[in-house]
Amino acid sequence: MVTDAWKPQVNGVVHTLERLSEALADRGVETRFLTPLDFGTRFPLPTYPDIQIALTTPGHVGAVIESARADHVHLVTEGPLGWMARRYCRRKGRPFTTSYHTKFPEYLSARLPVPQKLAYDWLRTFHNSGTGTLVATKSLADDLTRRGFKNLRPWTRGVDSTLFRPDRRKDFGVKGPIFLCAGRVAVEKNLPAFLDLELPGTKVIIGEGPELDRLKALYPEVRFLGRLPTEELADWYASADVFVFPSMTDTFGNVIIEALASGTPVAAFPVTGPIDIVRNGIDGALSKDLREAALSALNIDRARARQRALEFNWSACGQMFLDVVDESLRGRPGSSSSSALPIMST
Repeated sequence: MVTDAWKPQVNGVVHTLERLSEALADRGVETRFLTPLDFGTRFPLPTYPDIQIALTTPGHVGAVIESARADHVHLVTEGPLGWMARRYCRRKGRPFTTSYHTKFPEYLSARLPVPQKLAYDWLRTFHNSGTGTLVATKSLADDLTRRGFKNLRPWTRGVDSTLFRPDRRKDFGVKGPIFLCAGRVAVEKNLPAFLDLELPGTKVIIGEGPELDRLKALYPEVRFLGRLPTEELADWYASADVFVFPSMTDTFGNVIIEALASGTPVAAFPVTGPIDIVRNGIDGALSKDLREAALSALNIDRARARQRALEFNWSACGQMFLDVVDESLRGRPGSSSSSALPIMST
């Protein structure tokens, strides 16, 4: 698996890869990750210094792939390593699969004046040259199909329901109700849409990122807890009254199902990710008015939130991944119409 996103980064891509490798190991599959850490020279990504980009060559990347003696190559990200590995596979006539994790065009346009169409053309070239592209939600598959992406294959996510559970609820001495948001503190997460809301109780932000210091200065009344150990994070999930997810650019949102597994209803915009996971009025609230959604979520049955999360598991995630790899190895990848298939059956 070739990925430009890797530890020590804390994000949905790295989390998914770690859990996926565990699910594949349970099936006797050995996974090797080719990451920036495999190369001595790295530099920070402009506007996001926490992300390290490897400085290397296509020949070096190809040599690493050959030394791994892998049965299959999967390209996780569309960064420098991903493109170099793509070049190697195409030169060798070797089939490969890809996965679409990030709305990179929206991510890029939030930072730089780059037309989204240009970015989508670039991504379409990358993904359509593979034998299948894994996507996490049906709404994302529908959007990418309209943009000319082909061979889209379903790939859900999972949650550790033994770690994230309702009985971890504690009294942190914070005035309630508690409206919690967790994740990367960065511009693409649209955090001001949450922080600017007039809500009762207390707003809490968990996570780190390039926007942390600026937002802490702008919103002194908000509790910014930074990055927390996993166990403490699970306690806060369960102790919140509502989990608010303001992002409009995520392709799934692992934090959504972690909150639901903790028995905490989710409030979000009706966009890709939330609309594929949250059942409006049942285990959370979706609205173009985020304040309305946050207040409505206070009335959601927490047991229903937990029940919804139990429909997601990493074992199913691993099996879906292997199904696509098997198609590629047998030379029968999904047809271009496969994107019309249900991406999530839940």
